[in-house]
Amino acid sequence: MRTRATVEQALALGVRRVVIGTRAAESEAFVGELVQAFGEKIAVGIDAKGGQVAVKGWVDTTGTTALALARRMDALGVATLIHTDVGTDGMLTGPNLVAQEAMCAAVRCRVIASGGVSRREDVQALMALARRYANLDGVIVGKALYERRVELGIYCD
Repeated sequence: MRTRATVEQALALGVRRVVIGTRAAESEAFVGELVQAFGEKIAVGIDAKGGQVAVKGWVDTTGTTALALARRMDALGVATLIHTDVGTDGMLTGPNLVAQEAMCAAVRCRVIASGGVSRREDVQALMALARRYANLDGVIVGKALYERRVELGIYCD
């Protein structure tokens, strides 16, 4: 979401959390205002290509590292970051565990890992990482679900 009006409309409809992506990389002030107004209902999506923040549908990269942006968002009070490794997203090659671990180590806020999950073992590897980093709060499984490579419900313990 890129405007406060859109965020307000979504929340008024009952959406529990909205994700700010490209606009977060462009304006920390915008994110700060949203966090002050809406608290934990604001999440920031950080898409990383080779460790650099990717914006505008992954077309452009900024001169900012994903970790630097994450630290700034954490300092603003963002409660949840969604960290997508663009190089693995949709590829079914496994998550970039090194990048996900670095993200979890860099911030205090919750992190949702995204990109590359292709099989049960990938989810288990992220679960192991979550045992070391309490702020790893979730994982997005996309294409692997559609292709029935990963089934929901078998990871609850």
